[in-house]
This record gives sequence, C-alpha cells and structure tokens, in this order.
Amino acid sequence: MKIEEAIKQSAFKNEFEKADVNILYTANWMNSRFHHLLKPYDISLQQFNILRILRGQKGNPAPLKLITERMLDKMSNTSRLVEKMLIKQLLERNICPDNRRQVEIILTQKGLETCNEISAMMDKSRIETRSLTEKEATELNRLLDKVRI
Repeated sequence: MKIEEAIKQSAFKNEFEKADVNILYTANWMNSRFHHLLKPYDISLQQFNILRILRGQKGNPAPLKLITERMLDKMSNTSRLVEKMLIKQLLERNICPDNRRQVEIILTQKGLETCNEISAMMDKSRIETRSLTEKEATELNRLLDKVRI
C-alpha cells in the first residue's frame, strides 16, 4: 500500500518529506507487528533486543554499559528493562570479580530458549510476509544506511 493511501494524504511538499513520513510510518507499522508477535511471551521489543544482544555474547557475561551501547532504541532504560527480565528469570546478574562496582549480565537457559523460540517465529513470519526480494532488501539496507550518514 502506498503511503498516500495508508495515511490518506494526497500530496507531500516534496519527495524528502514523503520519505521521512514513509520511514516513520513503516517503523511504527513494524513495531506494531513485532509487538503482536511478542505479546504471548510477555516481553517488549526492547527486552527482546537485550536477549539478542546477550545471545550474541555466546555465554559470556556483558556489562550493562555494553548492552546499553548496542540497544536499537537508544532511549531505552536498560537498567529498568534488565530488572524486569531478572524477575522473569530470563537473565542473571553477577558482580564482576575484577571490579566489584561493575555488574555483569548473563542470559539464563530460559532466556536463551525464549530468544531462540521468538527468533524462529519471527523468521517464519518474515518468510510468510516477504514482499521484497533479497536484492531489494540489500538496496533498502544501503539506502537506509545512507540516510543515517
């Protein structure tokens, strides 16, 4: 669906304004879709991002600062998100043996299994709703990277 149809706006000031609106609309559309997929797991997109970051650590602990730096949403309150995930037993928190002021976060087995299950479900959903070819996705990634220069 064209952005004009989606937001019921027939014209834009220029193509740059249209691109801005299109990116924002699409990001919100994707967030809504991911929120719907994550709802049965009772975790947010930001919490899933933390699970993915820690899964990428391959069993190694990560300081809170590293997690914060790698978050997709730079406005996330990582400490608060980690606290919620500790309660759900998706993560563990340990005091760093080399620096008692540093806290290390590690993925629990339950957290790893949850992350893997959600990732598989998202992969399946992505395949079912694929509207871009791999070549188009590559070009989209190139253009989005260029926007952030």
